[in-house]
Amino acid sequence: MRFMGHNVLAIIVAAIAIYAIEFVIFALLMSQEQYMALTGITAEQAQGGMARMPYGIVPPLLAAIGLSLVIKWRNAPGLMGGVTTALLMAVLFAFAVSLYSYVYGTHTEAYVPIDLAHFLVAWGAGGAVLGVWK
Repeated sequence: MRFMGHNVLAIIVAAIAIYAIEFVIFALLMSQEQYMALTGITAEQAQGGMARMPYGIVPPLLAAIGLSLVIKWRNAPGLMGGVTTALLMAVLFAFAVSLYSYVYGTHTEAYVPIDLAHFLVAWGAGGAVLGVWK
């Protein structure tokens, strides 16, 4: 199924891949205590965030839509085109925006490389799906 030239199923699968990788990194590989220490989030803030968990698919879905748009604009289909585009977008947009939480917020220096790796792996996987799946 296509919408405005974009493969909707590929976008959904890319969003699920991004979401799943984020889950593995931030829920399985890292304890809640480690995450709170690295990001400066308190236990009360973490509990408040639990109520918003159902909205957690929204950022990966928007990222997958954006990646699909940019891959198409760059005319960069295929595995390498999708991954390269996604890695560029991960660093230049996603990671760049997340740095605000380090520069002006509570994220620690130790969290910065974890966040960068998270965007590279998750968005790279999403870009691979979108680049390969026409």
